[in-house]
Amino acid sequence: MDFAFIFQTMKTLLAAVPMTLGLFFLSVTFGGLLALLIVWMRVAKNPILSNFAKGYIFVFRGSPLLIQMFLVFYGLGQFGFIRYSFLWPFLREPFVCAVLSLALCTAGYSAEIFRGGLRAVPAREIEAARSIGMSGFLLVRRIIGPIAFRHALPAYSTEIVMMVKSTALASLVTVWEVTGVAQRLISQTYRTMEVFLCAAVIYLVLNFLILQAMALLEYRLSHHRRAAVSRLP
Repeated sequence: MDFAFIFQTMKTLLAAVPMTLGLFFLSVTFGGLLALLIVWMRVAKNPILSNFAKGYIFVFRGSPLLIQMFLVFYGLGQFGFIRYSFLWPFLREPFVCAVLSLALCTAGYSAEIFRGGLRAVPAREIEAARSIGMSGFLLVRRIIGPIAFRHALPAYSTEIVMMVKSTALASLVTVWEVTGVAQRLISQTYRTMEVFLCAAVIYLVLNFLILQAMALLEYRLSHHRRAAVSRLP
């Protein structure tokens, strides 16, 4: 092992971490918002909306993310109404295409996770809230949303970690995040072991920090369970 080379490689790869974090945060944010919309359509009593949501989830969970990313990056420009629209200056950028494909994919997975959280909300909690006059958005904000999110959080944390690792695919559409920079270094130095070892350490640290943050959030949202356990003899 050439530790001087490893140090220089780590320094170079760390410079690409902001790009990886940008891909991650934007895709998770937009994907989460889209997932909420898909969940609303999925549980709606309107069969058109419900079937559309089912189809969306099936397509984006059933096809590889890499193919989805290639279709977005190479395929959108094939449509004239997109190429000559006001969206084209944005959609021709590799970073935007990578964020869009990551967000569309995670929305499909997150929607099913959130739906599972909704199904875990006890009916008695909803009935109790309605008995004191809660309804509509207030019921969702005060009762259904917090309980559903708390139940969905363990599975959603796994999806969050998967999104960190999925950002590595953005290098295939010329977005130079950590993996892309690592591959470029390997093509220049032919030192695969050291470069990928440094990249793996960076991803491990990022995922560790994210998992710690998710565990802290779950701890903060489960104070009622801790209180119940503390009262046991």
